[in-house]
Amino acid sequence: MKIETIAIHAGNHVDATSKAVIQPIVLSSTFERGTDGTYPGGHIYSRISNPNRTLLENVLAKLEGGVDAASFSSGNAAGMAVFQSLLPGTHIIAPDDMYHGLRNQLKNLFAGILTFDFIDVNDTNVLQKHIRPETGLIWIETPSNPLLKITDVKKVVAIAKTKGIKVACDNTFATPICQQPLALGADLVMHSCTKYFGGHSDLIGGALITNDKSDWWLKIRKVQELGGAIPSPMDCYMLTRSIKTLPYRMRGHVNNAQLLAAFLESHSKVEKVMYPGLLSHPQHQIAKEQMMNFGGMLSFCLADGPDEARRVINKLKIFTQATSLGGVESLIEHRASVEGPDTKTPFNLLRVSVGLEHIDDLIEDLEQAFAK
Repeated sequence: MKIETIAIHAGNHVDATSKAVIQPIVLSSTFERGTDGTYPGGHIYSRISNPNRTLLENVLAKLEGGVDAASFSSGNAAGMAVFQSLLPGTHIIAPDDMYHGLRNQLKNLFAGILTFDFIDVNDTNVLQKHIRPETGLIWIETPSNPLLKITDVKKVVAIAKTKGIKVACDNTFATPICQQPLALGADLVMHSCTKYFGGHSDLIGGALITNDKSDWWLKIRKVQELGGAIPSPMDCYMLTRSIKTLPYRMRGHVNNAQLLAAFLESHSKVEKVMYPGLLSHPQHQIAKEQMMNFGGMLSFCLADGPDEARRVINKLKIFTQATSLGGVESLIEHRASVEGPDTKTPFNLLRVSVGLEHIDDLIEDLEQAFAK
């Protein structure tokens, strides 16, 4: 099936009892045993599995071309499940501009348990120099948040495979509509479902998708089951509902982002635009080769510095100044002030989640904000 059909049908079924066309929400925490003590409905307890979560995980796996998916209460919970699945002493290589939530998780919660280096994973020499005998995981994020760096997934995977190292890819910015890391050789894909999968800024969720039900994956599943950081049946239902429109929403996000990036790149107030769909992007060719579309996220730096970035962001009327991304409404954020003292983000940078408003209105809003 094509991805539009998968999005609509892989997370849904006609209810056997009521014949409802849309899956019912199953709020029950527990499920009745049969007379022989087994569970004929296939579910024991909703921390372990739930009908709504089963359907959500099925559509997530199918969208990414994987064989299984595990859903979590947040993107950070999904990332933590990966780190919790590793043996103490395992060394992780991660990007130097890794999403600050997971970076801080490693630094604050796993220091002394795991070891890690934050490096430029795009530099082959640097990457190879940081590989140790105990390196078990290379974590990549492409496009990255908020610098929109592109990692050559195939190149990193090729290096990792020679050493027996697993590769996990945060695919949140791209979604499977724009990029499918499993097809490029990655072992694991991570998503913050809060973003484009949810698409309406009204729920929190996370997911991991695998191309192999290996012992490592079974351990991740055990972390999900015993740790219990799972989404509620209502959140699973809402995510599955939102995913049905994901392919069509992403087309709008991508189209608006490309047009907005071109406008910003030509503006005298803008020093630099970071969007992989621009020919000026340093990894544009890599993005073109491994992505089907360039995504709905961009960042830009103001030529007149941090004070001008603050002035512009406070003059906007349609863009909402808020954290997060992937909703139908356009969001903008001064990212460095969110990330803390060790941020790698320039202080004149604004990150934009380009929404589904009419592009003329978005451009007009920026024009009036640029004007003094």
